Amino acid sequence: MNLHLRDYLNLTKPSIMLLVVVTGATSLIVEGSLLSDPFRFFLVLLGLYLTGGCANALNQYFERDVDAQMSRTSKRRPLPQGKLTPYQALTFSILIGTAGTLLFGFYFNWLTAGLALSTIIFYGFFYTLWLKPNTDQNIVIGGVAGAMAPVGAWTAATGSFSITPWILFAIIFFWTPPHFWSLAMFCKDDYVKVGYPMLPVAQGDAATLNQIFYYSLMLFAITMSLLTVEFGFLYLAVSLILGGLFVKKAFDVRNDSSPQRLRGLFGYSIVYLFALFITIAVEGII
Repeated sequence: MNLHLRDYLNLTKPSIMLLVVVTGATSLIVEGSLLSDPFRFFLVLLGLYLTGGCANALNQYFERDVDAQMSRTSKRRPLPQGKLTPYQALTFSILIGTAGTLLFGFYFNWLTAGLALSTIIFYGFFYTLWLKPNTDQNIVIGGVAGAMAPVGAWTAATGSFSITPWILFAIIFFWTPPHFWSLAMFCKDDYVKVGYPMLPVAQGDAATLNQIFYYSLMLFAITMSLLTVEFGFLYLAVSLILGGLFVKKAFDVRNDSSPQRLRGLFGYSIVYLFALFITIAVEGII
């Protein structure tokens, strides 16, 4: 039983969902109205996990044969390992997606439910079945789904849009390409094997490294725009340090794209995003 529970959890890609929960929680903290209602605060994060986890589970369901051919996924995901059947995975994804969407709709508002359902459809179907196998810009366009948590959390709390969660969205959106392209570069052989036109495969390492650097510059600029909505010295200092180091690492890896440097950039990008959003949350509290 415990093994199956862990396998179902792995269908949701929990490491990615931790990012979704943290960025969604940050948005709620900045917005502020649910800080006095921890139960509703928790329900928003639960809804984000259920709907985001559904999208990830659908992704694994549709890519199960491809995952079985890739060394990075064949021994880590439950479907290629035979730990779950495709029917179990599909049923699970439909159940949690339905539960999360209805939770948002009935307990919060239908705007958020619509955003959640749109994210499921966009990532689970459009990205997985069309974007990923057909364009080298798959990560860029598909990044819309991974960046939606701050917007969904904000609309759950308020029933409306605001500029602040869209800036948080933009930070995640522009962070995603350099993060995933650095991973794709040292997993390039896997993508060649399955015929996915990831940017390093379709355009080569040099073009990918240039794009990583350009996106790091755009990311730095976007983080500065958050200062226009009343974030103060702590955020300014941390974002300058974190962003400056990100740009430096992206520049360095353009000159030396060794596996060690690529892994260093990939690892740092994770630290960067969590540290930045934790700083935003702290500023939201103080």
